[in-house]
Amino acid sequence: MAVRLTRSYLAPNPQTNDPGFGVSHGRCYLSGSGNAWIGSKAMRKLTVGLAFILLALAALALAADVAAPPYLDWAHAVLPKAIAGFALLLFIALLAERPKAAPARTAAEPISVAPAPPTANQADAEVVNFLALLQEKGRLVDFLMDDITGYSDAEVGAAGRVLHEGCKTVLLEHFGIRPMREEGEGSKVTVPPGYAPDDYRLVGRISGEAPFTGTLVHHGWKTEWVKLPRLIRADRPPAIAPAEVELG
Repeated sequence: MAVRLTRSYLAPNPQTNDPGFGVSHGRCYLSGSGNAWIGSKAMRKLTVGLAFILLALAALALAADVAAPPYLDWAHAVLPKAIAGFALLLFIALLAERPKAAPARTAAEPISVAPAPPTANQADAEVVNFLALLQEKGRLVDFLMDDITGYSDAEVGAAGRVLHEGCKTVLLEHFGIRPMREEGEGSKVTVPPGYAPDDYRLVGRISGEAPFTGTLVHHGWKTEWVKLPRLIRADRPPAIAPAEVELG
């Protein structure tokens, strides 16, 4: 009986056509892509089986020295090749069973983000823009910056009517303004415990802890919502009112 090892034992993976080590229709292959075509449990069984075959062949080689001449000639001719072949298969199986090292992860390159433009002037610009609305609708800046000492009370009152109407329109358009207390001025009211300091201004003699009871002098104001226009660019404060030039 002769045992031959041929290249037919090494074949591509019939499922992926990748060269590899496995068992398919009596053939073995060594996976080159790192994806084992057979499970690790089957690979361990194959490795143990090859080890037992090698031990059996080694035992036959030791027993061949005391065997009869016909058996001795056959053992000398076949056993060395069989042991070498199965040793090669065992070596390949051990290599295939060894876990593959995880591919090194390339370090992510830091992404340089352009710094955001400074927004220190954003709030200032929006305040100036709201002042420009009061100037446009009610002439607020004109009224406050003008010297009214030379005007009569009637003239100042007429200008104040225009100022009141225009500025009130702007306030109601951009703020939800409501009284802090709904009671009329002069009513008896109670300041609740835990009140916010900016909700009430207590005047007169204060003793003890809230609640306090007193007379409502002014009902106060609060804002329920704000809808101020946002500026796209705030690299400089906007103009309150443009200079008007008549050409002719």
